Amino acid sequence: MKYKYILFDLDGTLSQSASGIRYSLEKTCEDMGVSGVDLSDYTRYIGPPLLDTCRNICKFPDSIYDKAYSVYMKHYAEKGIFMNKPYDGIENVLKTLKGNGFKLAVCSSKLEENSRKVVDILGLTKYFDAVCGSNRDSTRKDKKDLIPYALEKLGGNTEEAVMIGDTYFDSLGAELCSVDFIACAFGYGSADEMKKYPYIYEAEKPEDILDILL
Repeated sequence: MKYKYILFDLDGTLSQSASGIRYSLEKTCEDMGVSGVDLSDYTRYIGPPLLDTCRNICKFPDSIYDKAYSVYMKHYAEKGIFMNKPYDGIENVLKTLKGNGFKLAVCSSKLEENSRKVVDILGLTKYFDAVCGSNRDSTRKDKKDLIPYALEKLGGNTEEAVMIGDTYFDSLGAELCSVDFIACAFGYGSADEMKKYPYIYEAEKPEDILDILL
């Protein structure tokens, strides 16, 4: 097998998370007195760091970002996080990869403590050797920083690693880190956007990941 270390994005790759994120953003906009924010297109805010979403989609000025961040986290912790559901077939993918000796990590721009909670809610914690996410100060929020961090946790290297994700944030991060990439066409991202950056394989459904890796 070419790869030993498998890095999974979380939202749109392991978890159907859009409804919980949208709910939390809608409640945040309501509490912050911001109206007219269009959240109908999941591809615009599933994948990028929360800071980028607050600035570029919700149009919160930097002066209220800290408060908006706290409000979002409150709504997400109270309800949004529990709206996560695993993709059909993804648990079998993880179980099979683990049984074949791969070392697995979650590699998400979501806050690390929330990433751990989501993976636990999905019932998938036992399959992962590491769950890696961003810091509260918004550092380590981009995949180019998360991939090396995850590989360090696994004791791995870029030559034997592959990143699996559903957005161009994932494919760009993989390119910048010189890591192979599997594009998940079943997620929230745009295949055309992912194709702006090189990737090696495409998975139309979770089970395709096993066909690629085994």
